[in-house]
Amino acid sequence: MFATFPQGAAVPIVSAADSTAGSLSALAPAPLSGGASGAAPVPQPPREQVRHLLFGTLSSVNSTIAHLHTLGYAEPNDWSRPISTGRPNEVMAILTRRVGAA
Repeated sequence: MFATFPQGAAVPIVSAADSTAGSLSALAPAPLSGGASGAAPVPQPPREQVRHLLFGTLSSVNSTIAHLHTLGYAEPNDWSRPISTGRPNEVMAILTRRVGAA
């Protein structure tokens, strides 16, 4: 995908370290004028990593993952495959998410 910029407009330069995975917002061109308000862009809050661990029988872990999906919290494919804990009939699943800092 290529973006065209008006003659004389500044082209944003983004390094790999500056961009976040899956985000194209860093590549969006800045407005050419300050506009009527002249307000500066609002900085995004920092994002932190949170890890969720589920322990239980295979059926209870799978049903909890399905329930969290129906609530819109996480996609089932975002969870790890069930991992045996070494205890009888117990597995564990892990979800890692990026969330806004409080």
